[in-house]
Amino acid sequence: MHLMDNFLIYYLQRFDKYCFDVVLHGKHYTIGTGEPLFRVIFHKDIPKKELLTSTSLSLGEAFMRGDLEIEGDLFTVLECLLEQVDQFSLDRSAVNSLLYPSEDKTTQREEVCSHYDLGNDFYKLWLDPTLSYSCAYFKHDDDTLEEAQKNKVHYILSKLHLEKGQSLLDIGCGWGYLLIEAAQKYGVKGYGCTLSHEQWAMGQERIKALGLEDQVHIDLLDYRDLPKKDIKFDRVVSVGMLEHVGRSQFERYMNVVDKVMKDGGLFLLHYIDGRDEQNSNPWMRKYIFPGGTLPTIYEIVELAYKGPFQLLDAESLRRHYYKTLSCWYHNFQKVRAQVAADKGEEFVRMWDLYLCGCAVAFYIGYIDVHQLLFTKGTNNDLPMTRWY
Repeated sequence: MHLMDNFLIYYLQRFDKYCFDVVLHGKHYTIGTGEPLFRVIFHKDIPKKELLTSTSLSLGEAFMRGDLEIEGDLFTVLECLLEQVDQFSLDRSAVNSLLYPSEDKTTQREEVCSHYDLGNDFYKLWLDPTLSYSCAYFKHDDDTLEEAQKNKVHYILSKLHLEKGQSLLDIGCGWGYLLIEAAQKYGVKGYGCTLSHEQWAMGQERIKALGLEDQVHIDLLDYRDLPKKDIKFDRVVSVGMLEHVGRSQFERYMNVVDKVMKDGGLFLLHYIDGRDEQNSNPWMRKYIFPGGTLPTIYEIVELAYKGPFQLLDAESLRRHYYKTLSCWYHNFQKVRAQVAADKGEEFVRMWDLYLCGCAVAFYIGYIDVHQLLFTKGTNNDLPMTRWY
């Protein structure tokens, strides 16, 4: 069969930066030149319309269903594809509802819960014992994932320059680990909010088990309702939550932080950022993070300076997130059969693609993660050097 006889084979030729083999209907084809790095076996053809509507969605769903099998290393396959992401097709009008869903409270609560309420037992299988589900910080090459997650929390707390008796707000506090560490190590009063009932429930258990009821409190609450609490905080932190806010809400988010912070206070914002303001991955938004939107660093800094914030520090942790995701993917492979027995093969293939694909995206610099440290207004009382 000639390469032009099938649209799928013809379409795959655009990804010819690296050499790989393709098998379709028992026929073998080679894309690119040189020694093939991997082989892609299609058990079913992918219609032209699906490929042209969204490359990520059509290939991702084929992989999930098992219609597409990989012979070789999944990381290598995804690295080769994502380095050529400019060749992906995307008909925005056809997937508009995925790329631009409503950003109201009800929709966002449902979106967040669809991911984080998969069950604490599921996350316990492959996260570290702290149940930290964000970028770790590897101070040493041989740090375990648990050590690196603890490093991350204490790195953040040191940047916040905490003092005993201060109040700390954690927006999107997850299972509460950061607040608990802040309370125990620095003697601060911690308050957190989350939309995930599963995370909130475990947070309550942790607080009670440690006897910290008078020092740490977590509410099941939308961040937009924080000003109604009429509490002002000395410090505010938010780790891996801004990505769930939605582009139309970024300014409101920064305004909320302004309203709940004391003058001169410190705000540390830790989030994954994209390179542009386009929502371009319908597969991720359909299956992993509905409504997930990656802010750019320039959007957030501009909004900060429209308000009262001044930027003290910006640090990229991109390579740390690559390593974190590699650890998660490795851990997930160890329990893959167990998860498949409970949730099905399509689910585990989806998570294979998600965890490995994100590791690749950070590795090649397709996405980044930053910690931005702001003051609210001018603060001349902080140390003049990096205290961390």
